[in-house]
Amino acid sequence: MTSVLGIETSCDETAAALVRGGREVRSNVVFSQEDLHRRFGGVVPELASRQHVLGIMPAVHRALAEAGASWDDVGAVAVSRGPGLAGSLLVGVNVAKAVAAGRGLPLVAVNHLEGHVYANWLTAGAAPLFPLLCLVVSGGHTELVLMEDHGKYRLLGRTRDDAAGEAFDKVARILGLGYPGGPAVERAAASIAPGDIPERLQLTRPWLRGGFDFSFSGLKTAVLRLVEGGVSGPVGNPSRLALVAAGRAAEAGSATAADASLQQSETALLAAAFQEAVVDVLAGKTCRAAEALGARQIALAGGVAANGRLREVLSARAPVPVLTPELRFCTDNAAMIAAAGYFRLQAGEIAGWDLDIAPSLRLA
Repeated sequence: MTSVLGIETSCDETAAALVRGGREVRSNVVFSQEDLHRRFGGVVPELASRQHVLGIMPAVHRALAEAGASWDDVGAVAVSRGPGLAGSLLVGVNVAKAVAAGRGLPLVAVNHLEGHVYANWLTAGAAPLFPLLCLVVSGGHTELVLMEDHGKYRLLGRTRDDAAGEAFDKVARILGLGYPGGPAVERAAASIAPGDIPERLQLTRPWLRGGFDFSFSGLKTAVLRLVEGGVSGPVGNPSRLALVAAGRAAEAGSATAADASLQQSETALLAAAFQEAVVDVLAGKTCRAAEALGARQIALAGGVAANGRLREVLSARAPVPVLTPELRFCTDNAAMIAAAGYFRLQAGEIAGWDLDIAPSLRLA
C-alpha cells in the first residue's frame, strides 16, 4: 500500500507524518507552538509562520526517521491548503510542492477540515460507514456535515458567529483560566457534577429552532454578564457578591485564603455551566440530524472533539454508534492530512504545481 507523507501548517502546529494505506500511522510528528503564543493569549499569525519556516523540514526528517523509512518509501505528498492562516499555509504548501517536485512524487491538496474528519480512519478497527454524520468542532469551525462517500460532503449547518472552540477560548479568558481555553475550561469544570450547577448559573441553550445551525456568542456574553455582575471572576480576585451569597461576611479588600477558595469554586461552577450548555446543543443537534438523515454512524472531528464531556454526552444520547479519534489526532496533526490525501490519491486527484493556498476554503 502507498505511504503518504502528510504536511500540516494551517495554524500554529508544525507537523509531518507518514501514513500507509490511509489508516496505518507509521509516524506522526508535531512541533507545538503553544508556549510561544501563550503570553499573547492567542495565536500571533506572523510568529506562527516564522516558526513553521524553522520547524517544517526538521519535522519531515524526523517523521521519516521515526517511521524507519527513506524517501524511496514515500509514494505521495499531501498538504493542507486551507482553511487556515495565510502565512502558515504558504509555508506548508511551498515545502510540499518543493519536496514532491524534487522527488518526482504526486502532490495531493487536502482540505484541513476534511483532514479532521479522516482522523477517524486512524483508529484501529473497521473503517467508518457511509452515510457518516460528521460534527466538526474546532477553534475556527463548527459544522455538521453529512459525508456520503469519500470526497462527497453535504453541509447541514454551521455556526452563525463564534465557533465552539473560539467560545471556549473567550470564556476561559473571561474567567482568568489561561490559554488554550478549551482544556482550561474542561479542567476547571472537572470537579463539578452537572447536577451540582445551581439554577442561578444555568445558561439558556441557543437552539436556533428549525435547522442545524449553531450560535455560541450569546453564551459567551451571558458568562461575561454574570462575571460583571459579581457572580464569579478570575481566581485571586474574589467577588463580594459570591462571598455574601455563601454566607460569608467580608469587608471590601479583605480577601482571605478561604475567600479565594470560594472564588475558585464559583469559577469552576461557571465553567461547568458554560461547558454543559455548549455540549447540550452540540449533542442535541447532532443526534437530531443523525435520526433525520439516516446516518449509520456519527464521527467527531476537530480540536473540541477531545473534550471528554462532549464525548460522554454524545455517545450516551446518539441513536447510532459514535466514532471518536484518539486524543492525539483531535488537534492539528499531519497524520490526518496524510490519511485524507491517500483517499484523494486513490480517486486520481493530483494537484498541479500551480497549487495555491485557500485560507477561507470550505468543506462543503
